[in-house]
Amino acid sequence: MNEQKILDLIGRKRELFEDDIKTHNKELKKIISASSFLVIGGAGAIGQAVVKEIFKRNPKKIHVIDLNENNLTELVRDLRSSYGYIDGEFNTFALDAGSIEYDAFIQSDGKYDYVLNLAALKHVRSEEDPYTLMRMIDVNIFNTDKTIKQSIKNSTKKYFCVSTDKAANPVNMMGASKRIMEMFLMRRSKDISISTARFANVAFSDGSLLHGFNQRIYKRQPIAAPNDIKRYFVTPKESGELCLMSCIFGKNRDVFFPKLSESLHLISFSDIAIKYLKYKGYDAHICDSEEEARELIKTLPELGKWPCLFAKSDTTGEKDFEEFYTDKENLDMDKFKSIGVIKNKPEYDNNKLENFEFFIEQLKLKKSWNKKEIIREFFKILPGFRYLDRGKYLDGKM
Repeated sequence: MNEQKILDLIGRKRELFEDDIKTHNKELKKIISASSFLVIGGAGAIGQAVVKEIFKRNPKKIHVIDLNENNLTELVRDLRSSYGYIDGEFNTFALDAGSIEYDAFIQSDGKYDYVLNLAALKHVRSEEDPYTLMRMIDVNIFNTDKTIKQSIKNSTKKYFCVSTDKAANPVNMMGASKRIMEMFLMRRSKDISISTARFANVAFSDGSLLHGFNQRIYKRQPIAAPNDIKRYFVTPKESGELCLMSCIFGKNRDVFFPKLSESLHLISFSDIAIKYLKYKGYDAHICDSEEEARELIKTLPELGKWPCLFAKSDTTGEKDFEEFYTDKENLDMDKFKSIGVIKNKPEYDNNKLENFEFFIEQLKLKKSWNKKEIIREFFKILPGFRYLDRGKYLDGKM
């Protein structure tokens, strides 16, 4: 699906950062063409968008790391088909940033002007069981800290790491893990320039509910979505542009976020589902139960209708509203037209960070832990954490 169609579905007429990119594009090209880049997690939806923004500006070197070798292959095919080739070096590596193989890779090269970390466990559903939750902590926090330390050792000019809007006043473990990650960033910012970005849902990104709409049509299955939750959305291209702007122009400890207004840009998942089905040539047929929806999928599509189940959200970790910053954060809303900037001081509690590291390491050494003890530790490092386990999770719904 092209960018304009995605914009139509999420209720916008034009790209959000168009003016800011146009204003700064000459400087972006100049800096990128003279620089080398490492993109970690570069085969995900956001990672691919970032890689494209860098690649098309002809960098001296760009290496892309990701566990998903199929997505890496598609990324290469996409770049070759869209932009062709660059004068500099371009290579992809199917590696886990937490692995020994990755450490060996960094030891053999490791010389980059910019390191961008897009790797993350981003789903609220990933916090349901204690083992995937521990993996989330490793990927979102400790792999980030490790790759920053490697960047410091290799005299990297700038480290960028993607955060999330859910890190502002978090209500789920995923958002809290990213908020804790931001605290670790503050500690390392004494030794290397670091910037990050918080942004909204990336429309039709891999694994997202909107991407799920595509899958349901392809697999001839009903569409399910909450009807009481409104969200902000950015397109994949916009996510790449925001990350790149933060990486290149963000000052140390800056957090970039999109200027999205509640009156213009909030839209519910169910409204997008209806518009999406209309785009596909179907009218939405609202069902009262999963059973009804599964039964009607056998007959309704031939009549130009698609069964949908829209219901109130009642699962753990869903936030009633989205926010990119808190009332305690210092903002610069004037530097860019469509990008706001949170200006941070290097404030963190080193004892809390060290205690958190020690506690998690002890659990891993035991190879035994439960979710409750991890949640308790999250509350210690984030006293204002507003987590409530409702006992229901997304995997328990259609």
